[in-house]
Amino acid sequence: MTGPAHRRHRADAGSGRGLVILGVAASDSHAVANQLIAHGLRAQGFDVVNLGTCTPVAEFAAACREHPEAEAVLIGSMNGHAYEDLRELPAARASGAVPCPVVLGGNLSVGSTKDAAATERLLTLGVDRVVTDPSLLPAVLDELRAERARAAGRARGDGLGAA
Repeated sequence: MTGPAHRRHRADAGSGRGLVILGVAASDSHAVANQLIAHGLRAQGFDVVNLGTCTPVAEFAAACREHPEAEAVLIGSMNGHAYEDLRELPAARASGAVPCPVVLGGNLSVGSTKDAAATERLLTLGVDRVVTDPSLLPAVLDELRAERARAAGRARGDGLGAA
């Protein structure tokens, strides 16, 4: 199922843990994990804008424009083609179209052998975090929020940014 109504589903506002944009990489139609992650994050108090499956970088950027308060973009990939699907991410990050942290999870490369080189390639594209266990997402999102608060404190010079 595609279309604007499906792509812009949002949980109840005001839960307090922040808003995240969730979607599955452009060539990937695996929907079950996406729905389970959205449900789990909502249960943990996050507002979720779920863009669904087969989401190109341009749609993540459009969602960031529509929701400038987004704390992170969460991208899943089960088919192993994340690197190819995110080839436009560097330009989107450089232009400010995707200003918040990008977290990627799932099956990150094709084949049964996984190595650190696959993760490094994704980090060079502009992915901030790679998460292999979706149950860790709430803690990762809280950590990213704390890092932004420390950076903002350093920028203000108020001493709150000290490590």
